[in-house]
Amino acid sequence: MSLRANWSYPTAIRFGAGRIAELAEHCKAVGLSRTLLVTDRALAGLPITARALDILDAAGLGRAMFSEVDPNPDEHNMQAGIAAYKAGGHDGVIGFGGGSALDLAKMIALMAGQTVSVWDLEDVGDWWTRADASAIAPIVAVPTTAGTGSEVGRAGVLTNSRTHRKKIIFHPKLMPAVTICDPELTVGMPRAITAGTGMDAFAHCLEAYCSPHYHPMSQGIALEGMRLVDTYLPRAHAVPDDIEARAQMMSAAAMGAVAFQKGLGAIHALSHPIGAVYGTHHGTTNAVVMPMVLDFNRPAVEALLGRAADYLGIGGGFDGFRARVMQLRAELGIPKDLTALGVGRDRLDELTQMALEDPSCGGNPVAMTPQNTRALLERCLSA
Repeated sequence: MSLRANWSYPTAIRFGAGRIAELAEHCKAVGLSRTLLVTDRALAGLPITARALDILDAAGLGRAMFSEVDPNPDEHNMQAGIAAYKAGGHDGVIGFGGGSALDLAKMIALMAGQTVSVWDLEDVGDWWTRADASAIAPIVAVPTTAGTGSEVGRAGVLTNSRTHRKKIIFHPKLMPAVTICDPELTVGMPRAITAGTGMDAFAHCLEAYCSPHYHPMSQGIALEGMRLVDTYLPRAHAVPDDIEARAQMMSAAAMGAVAFQKGLGAIHALSHPIGAVYGTHHGTTNAVVMPMVLDFNRPAVEALLGRAADYLGIGGGFDGFRARVMQLRAELGIPKDLTALGVGRDRLDELTQMALEDPSCGGNPVAMTPQNTRALLERCLSA
């Protein structure tokens, strides 16, 4: 089976090994002539980034790069990126990297031409209509990890440095005009990042599948996404240059982001504030709290996850599914609890309030309250 295809769902996706070679061609196809490649500090000096810049430069698009991207980017990163964008006279951005780079690229493209505050465009009601849509620059997405799925999403996450709250910023035009999914770009990921981003994709699929909202298309995508992660993440982690496993994980990441239109839940409601306050890796944090959230939600999802276990070929219904999650965590070296990530008990009240304010909270199958959310956080810590 050839793992190479052109898809138009939910945007134009050019999928396949080696397709980074088409980067300049697709930038020009969406009208770009002077691009700004946005990536993170770790990727900035790596050969895969140099190759992307070489491809752009050879096609007359320049080799401008902005790499002041923190693991949980905030408005200061965004303002620095906007300054670089304007100084270079750019007409579009390329998000190149993991979720942080892709999200910040989106924020730069969104806000470079706006007069409103970015916080006025939070994903609340119709706040997105406050933006001048004509001033949003085109976005090309090139993921180098397989987890967040930001390459197929209409939003980005930005941390407010003053409040330490992660905010979801939404606009329909934040959907990249074209996405290049080249699994060869993910081969060099450190094993810990392969594990964390892969479990992020699994969390997206799991929470979308369990969300009580009605969206049967997302339900089906989420179920197959879980199967792909369960099958191929251990392979990608064990043999980093397994291109088939890398490709299937890249598909699963995009599927997770499409599926969570149906909703997310307590896993993300906890991990967003923990990442904002403690700077933890988002996907790894999701994996750490996953079994505790499964226990929390069991009364509402036991039968549902029993059916998922059947589809994944896991025996034992809900208990078998949970055991498989624990097995995956062990195989991937995921820390056992939040204490191992450096989270203390001194800020539990603050984290509880932040979790209840997170938009993911509303998609959890069990209603989250101040009492049960604090108790859930406590179960995620060592005794």
